Amino acid sequence: MNKTLEFNVTKIRQQFPMLSQMMHGKPFIYLDSAATAHKPRCVVEAIVRFYEEQYATVNRAVYDFASQATTRYFDARRQIKEFLNAAFPEEIIFTKGTTEAINLVASSFCKAFVQPGDEIIISTLEHHSNIIPWQIACQERGAILKAIPINAQAELMLDEFDKLLTDRTRLVSVGHIANSTGTLNPVEEIIKRAHAKGAKVMIDGAQSAAHMPVDVQQMNADFYAFSGHKAYGPTGIGILYGKRHLLEKMPPYQGGGDMIDTVTLESATYQHPPLRFEAGTPMIAEVIGLCEALRFIESIGRERIQAWEMDLLHHATKKMQEIKGLKIIGTSPQKAGIISFTVEGLHPLDIGTLLDIRGIAVRTGHMCAQPALKALGVNSLTRISFAFYNTFEEVDTFVKALKEVILLLRPSLSY
Repeated sequence: MNKTLEFNVTKIRQQFPMLSQMMHGKPFIYLDSAATAHKPRCVVEAIVRFYEEQYATVNRAVYDFASQATTRYFDARRQIKEFLNAAFPEEIIFTKGTTEAINLVASSFCKAFVQPGDEIIISTLEHHSNIIPWQIACQERGAILKAIPINAQAELMLDEFDKLLTDRTRLVSVGHIANSTGTLNPVEEIIKRAHAKGAKVMIDGAQSAAHMPVDVQQMNADFYAFSGHKAYGPTGIGILYGKRHLLEKMPPYQGGGDMIDTVTLESATYQHPPLRFEAGTPMIAEVIGLCEALRFIESIGRERIQAWEMDLLHHATKKMQEIKGLKIIGTSPQKAGIISFTVEGLHPLDIGTLLDIRGIAVRTGHMCAQPALKALGVNSLTRISFAFYNTFEEVDTFVKALKEVILLLRPSLSY
């Protein structure tokens, strides 16, 4: 257990106003950061300050506030380049979130590189946002969609992945960390094997960017995406990293202002990336808020964040394995701070509702990962997920409350 970070977690929590709230008259325990993370005060203040004191549009005017906003906006791109260790700021594209980033690649990459009969590979473990865009793209391009199967521990079966790879494989798109089970996928190995066949690789980093060090150059990912709201920043902002030489060959995803070079009534020419993919007035305040959130993350250190969350994961796993009738879904030894589970004879919605009354926020349902759940033999789950602001005391309170809920719903499951 990381005693140094345990000492500092109190100070960290003080930066999050929501964590001092009450829910149903109980101290608020938030165990749903895989869905969305709360915001530190510095993020909220940065957004308010921009709207109250600095607001102007970007790229469109020469007056002072507009120039300042434009400078901050482009500085943000450089900051995010450093956060991911991209090679160039131009490899960073602002999107609405991971979902839009994947849709952008599915649309634009496939228009440029995918022909009828070509193949795209995803995995059975994916969030719907990393399934449906590829279904649409394959339908439009006449391509074939394949999926890497998973084993009973919710791990990708790499031997089966090797069988799926062919000379017609154009792109592989997999999650870094599975939102449904917390499985940490071996993305560097997946990228290596895909590249050996000439395929490009996209990594869905929605669950990883804020929780562990990410180096897209070391990983050698061709594309990588994450969402601001899962990284303690605002909603409505996300990041797509793409290798520059690929982005330069991809057509625009949307048309409008700012993404053009010249326009006539008959035709248009387009900006170089990243502006080519950023049509319309951008999410200026959201970009500023996200950058403040990433600075906050870096002030703590992603190595320390990962270590703390792993300590929470191991502590919670041990406690939950002692509960009669409870089964953890997703038991790979390579996991992030996510635990999904079922309880014999109980519906996750009932569990979540009774935990809510006790001030504890968890996720219930199919986790936007219906193919994964089907492969694992379940229809619905209860999920807890950790962030660096969670504590061991919260885990213990959750486990105690969960036992109470189970006993209330099924008195036969006594301890």
